[in-house]
Amino acid sequence: MTSKRKIINDPVFGFINIPDNLVFRLINHPYIQRLNHIKQLGLAFYVYPGAVHSRFHHSLGAMHLMSEAIANLRLKGHDISDKEEQGALACILMHDIGHGPFSHVLENTLVSGISHEDISLMMMNRINDEMNGALRTAIEIFRDTYPKRFLHQLVSGQLDVDRLDYLRRDSFFTGVTEGNIGSARIIKMLNLKDDRLVVEAKGIYSIENFLMARRLMYWQVYLHKTAVAAEKMLINTLKRAKYLAERGVVLEATPALRYFLYEQVDKSHFENFEEAIRNFTALDDNDIWCAMKAWTKSSDKVLALLSHGLINRNLFKIEYFTAPVPENLIAGKIAGFASVYGISQEDATSLVSSDEISTNMYNEADDSIDILFKDGTVKDISIASDMLNIQLLSKRIGKYYLCFLRE
Repeated sequence: MTSKRKIINDPVFGFINIPDNLVFRLINHPYIQRLNHIKQLGLAFYVYPGAVHSRFHHSLGAMHLMSEAIANLRLKGHDISDKEEQGALACILMHDIGHGPFSHVLENTLVSGISHEDISLMMMNRINDEMNGALRTAIEIFRDTYPKRFLHQLVSGQLDVDRLDYLRRDSFFTGVTEGNIGSARIIKMLNLKDDRLVVEAKGIYSIENFLMARRLMYWQVYLHKTAVAAEKMLINTLKRAKYLAERGVVLEATPALRYFLYEQVDKSHFENFEEAIRNFTALDDNDIWCAMKAWTKSSDKVLALLSHGLINRNLFKIEYFTAPVPENLIAGKIAGFASVYGISQEDATSLVSSDEISTNMYNEADDSIDILFKDGTVKDISIASDMLNIQLLSKRIGKYYLCFLRE
């Protein structure tokens, strides 16, 4: 990357242009640069060794696609000012800054009552103050309060540039070719109707491919059983560390991680205490890995077992069920581990996890994908498409599972 030419060489899209100094300053901001140290796919590298690309990578790609989408809409006669373009680019660059290490793992363990979107908005407001209000339009687009609502749809919607990038990028780095969607074709087919994004009818097959690709990527990559088991193992590891910290056990950790282990951090902390944001912005994947390396030698047998397993890829074993996992089966696993490792059954619960994963790839109620026909009529993709699979994608698919330490 160079500040003179203002281009970035991206392995997925080639050369990405940085349009102005504000966007360049934003890319170099510590909050954005932190994303270099957070993997886009969390623990999926246990399954796909190439999946080590970062959220910074992804944010740059999404910014590039946003630029392409705006250029296309302008060519079709829609008025988008330079200020609005700059706001949209800044918004998509910042959309992930509220993510903690390993995506949603932190939300389930070390903080409570606050989402990564809430944290993103807090961080955006801080950068905006630093830049004397230059990001006001970007924040309005993020919050969906900007008058041109289609700009928010490009950031967060069924066909947003966020999804268009991560499907292409995750497909590229995992080698799962089914996710290699025609993002350029989809962007060229975008148009506007009554301030909403629509897709011209001739692009309907690209949308069908997009929806099917999402389904395949979810079950092959994002919800791959090994990745799910590894994430549950990490959650249990951090919960165990938090449990020990609450009881005064001294644990090795970086200052940022120590803060979240030894404090009860919730939304009010982020709103009222400077150290909450300061420590969050210093926290990334490296803090967790360094801590787990140290915890493999912990005097707490449970924490040591879990940390050693993650460091050395001795991951939880996972089994799927068609109905909720029987309680007696869970209890049997817990009792077995308590006996084998000489620990209490309460402690042994950290070595077992049971839950459900579910997803539906398309939900018209959330944000429909509308197809624009030549006569000006607009139909939802589930009606416009002649593929039965599109209607099936709106159905919720769930799987129950039990995962536990390998003996």
